[in-house]
Amino acid sequence: MSFYTSLSGLQAAQFDMSTISHNLANVATNGFKKSTSFFGDVMASSFSSDPRTMVGSGVVLLQNRQDFSEGNLRSTGSVLDLAISGDGFFAVRSPNGSANVTYTRNGGFQVDPGTRNIVDSQGNFLQAYPVDADGNVVATGTAGLINVRLPETSGTAIATTNVSLGVNLSNVATAPAVATFDRTDPTSYNNVTSTKIYDSAGNAMTVTNYWVRDTATDAGDGSSNWKVYSFVGDQALSAGGVAGQPVAFDPAGAMTAPAAPIAYDAFTPLGGTAQSLTLDLTGSASATGTFSVASQTQNGATTGELSNLSIDDDGLIVASFSNGDTMALGKVAVATFTDPTGLKQMGDGHWEATGISGSPVFATPNQGTAGRLLTGTLEGSNVDITEELVNLISAQRNFQANAKALDTQSQTSQTIFNIRS
Repeated sequence: MSFYTSLSGLQAAQFDMSTISHNLANVATNGFKKSTSFFGDVMASSFSSDPRTMVGSGVVLLQNRQDFSEGNLRSTGSVLDLAISGDGFFAVRSPNGSANVTYTRNGGFQVDPGTRNIVDSQGNFLQAYPVDADGNVVATGTAGLINVRLPETSGTAIATTNVSLGVNLSNVATAPAVATFDRTDPTSYNNVTSTKIYDSAGNAMTVTNYWVRDTATDAGDGSSNWKVYSFVGDQALSAGGVAGQPVAFDPAGAMTAPAAPIAYDAFTPLGGTAQSLTLDLTGSASATGTFSVASQTQNGATTGELSNLSIDDDGLIVASFSNGDTMALGKVAVATFTDPTGLKQMGDGHWEATGISGSPVFATPNQGTAGRLLTGTLEGSNVDITEELVNLISAQRNFQANAKALDTQSQTSQTIFNIRS
């Protein structure tokens, strides 16, 4: 019987060394949680004997308990590197179409180039709560979880049909040195303004307006007359077939003509479809002092390309686009458990809920018992190398002691066999 007692000690020491070795092997694994082996003594099967004469029968593994204390937090600067300070796990869903959700403390996420979903290093989809345009959660619970997908663009392309220009032209300007307008000759015009516009596909173009002082039509009473020549790229615009459109101001500098926006003939952008354009100067153009541009607006729009992604402390994921649009994509879900030590290890830093751990309770960061979300941060392993090495020495000593006891018992048995022979 004593052989089995020492053998159980050898097995226990070996199991302890395996646990410690596993901890040490994962000292650099993000989100890894160390384990500790707990053992109990085994007593004789008969409990009717005098307790003062009972002899133990060895050792047995009681449990290999996981330690979910927080690991070291390391700043990375990457917006998709996330860490939870406190209790909780990130929820991720398998990419194979399964409804199975697993849990991890490794927040090293990235964007999958194929699906544009936020995924972990194994390709599992990060789970979040859907939100409205203001970032308010609109669904909760396990059934409400969604994958977080980054849209490529935002908005709808709208062709520009009107440009409004608030320009002030000088009332003391003289006619250009060159009488015939030529956009390539700066001496043939007084001033120039440019406004970005868009075609029906959202492609950006520039409408350029050249302002020419027309002194030949002045009345001599302090009023001033101008002409405006407009181009989209290299394409000249005309209204009723006329290129240069007259713009007139009274002696006080108030615009008297045109009385309505200038309606240019339809033009066709390069590679696009024909579109109309008006130039609205009414109520905003003047002729006093020096040349200046007070305002310029246009009613077209382009689709925006994804330019930035941000995640705040409450887990709200917001995408920003080149056209100035922003879009709330979801709020990171955090799962907590009644007994996290009962979670089943699945490998790759993932766990699965069990009857021991209890069902997950989902929340957003900083809500209920859920910990605080840190962006641009990764949680490292909670393994202490020094502590594990000391434990390894102790486990090795225990193994050697049990081996020595087994060897001693073997020698004793051999001696008895020799006496009988």
